[in-house]
Amino acid sequence: MELKILVVDDEPIARDNIVYMLQKDGLYEVASAENGDQAIGLLKKQEYALILTDLRMQGQDGMAVLTTAKSLWPDTEVIVITGYATIDTAVEAMRKGAYYYLAKPVQIDELMVLVQKALEKRGLKLEIMRLRQQVAAQSGATKIIGNCPTTQLLKETIKQVAQLDCNVLIQGETGTGKELVAKVIHELSPRASQRFVAFNCGAFTEELITSELFGHEKGAFTGASQVKKGLLELADGGTVFFDEIGELCLAMQVKLLRVLQERTFRRVGGTKEISVDVRILAATNKDLKKESQEGSFRQDLFYRLDVLAIQVPSLAERREDIPLLINHFLAKHAPNISAIPKISREVMDSLLAYQYPGNIRELENIAQRLLLPNSGDVLASVTGESFIADTFVPQNDGVTDWPSLEEHEKQYILQVLDEVEGNKSKAAKILQIDRVSLWRKIKRYGLDQPG
Repeated sequence: MELKILVVDDEPIARDNIVYMLQKDGLYEVASAENGDQAIGLLKKQEYALILTDLRMQGQDGMAVLTTAKSLWPDTEVIVITGYATIDTAVEAMRKGAYYYLAKPVQIDELMVLVQKALEKRGLKLEIMRLRQQVAAQSGATKIIGNCPTTQLLKETIKQVAQLDCNVLIQGETGTGKELVAKVIHELSPRASQRFVAFNCGAFTEELITSELFGHEKGAFTGASQVKKGLLELADGGTVFFDEIGELCLAMQVKLLRVLQERTFRRVGGTKEISVDVRILAATNKDLKKESQEGSFRQDLFYRLDVLAIQVPSLAERREDIPLLINHFLAKHAPNISAIPKISREVMDSLLAYQYPGNIRELENIAQRLLLPNSGDVLASVTGESFIADTFVPQNDGVTDWPSLEEHEKQYILQVLDEVEGNKSKAAKILQIDRVSLWRKIKRYGLDQPG
């Protein structure tokens, strides 16, 4: 695909000469503008890989073209050309993001070299962004532990939704990891370099919610000694995650709806409308559609949030992931132990049979409790018997022939190695063991692979 270049100059001969030279070899698709106003109009419609703009023009000048281009299309490179070159204007142009500041008369050979280098810089920048997104995708995938079909479907859904810059409603039982899903969506999205702000809607009064979200002006209320930016303003360009959105009172629902509709708000005590560019993610363990029909949640807000919906499965729906998850939590909470503690068959059977009303959060708590009384490298049956009697109510008495813990550990290591494409240093870091210990496990389980 031909790269698009925009040439801006109010001198027809100079403009036509540059356009001719750029088009001569058929490498670029070249457009032209007679002045800054026309150029800005074109920029509002589409992106260009490179802009060559004269500095002094009637109406909007080259600096205005440069500022607009960088505001609308940050990856666009700009070369400023002028017959009135000064150090001050050169410094200002470079400060505003110009690739180069070129004095007239323009030497065509020099200009063509600069064009090539500017486009190469842009290409490298875009490639780095692409590679970073790939790394983020791998990192995000490793955060959601599990290989069962339900978990794999969740991971694929997250990857697809992350690229769509729209509101997302994340639904699921308490403790299923809805905030983790929101964080991974943000990390895999084009907004990943900006802030992720999480806000618990059930933790504050209406007054505190208003101040926290919108901020306040100096003197807005007793104790407001200075201007405070709210979370929405701080997250501009990034993502805001509303946890427990179903707990938001009706008055705040109205205010949030306005933000979603207008993308503007006012600080408490202020009159100025502040524009904000944020992506909204919301989570709930309630049936918001039903509540909106019953009147306890605004129907218009529900439909604004429910552009895309993700249902996070309960742990009972992804029971096959329990061995991987328990090993992950044991390693997480016992980072100084050289090897993950072994779990007796009896304890593992009970872990697999339990229903987990508290889901993954409860499983992590169980992992910590399992470590507390342990004095050796085996979470043995004596400890297990007492623990199981106090903790579990098994739901499947006939469970037999479960894979060994070693097999689970082998599969866990294989999963991590696959996620990091065989990079043993990265895998050891994720597993929270040193590289030598990982190497020994790879040899032990016959998992030798390059990397």
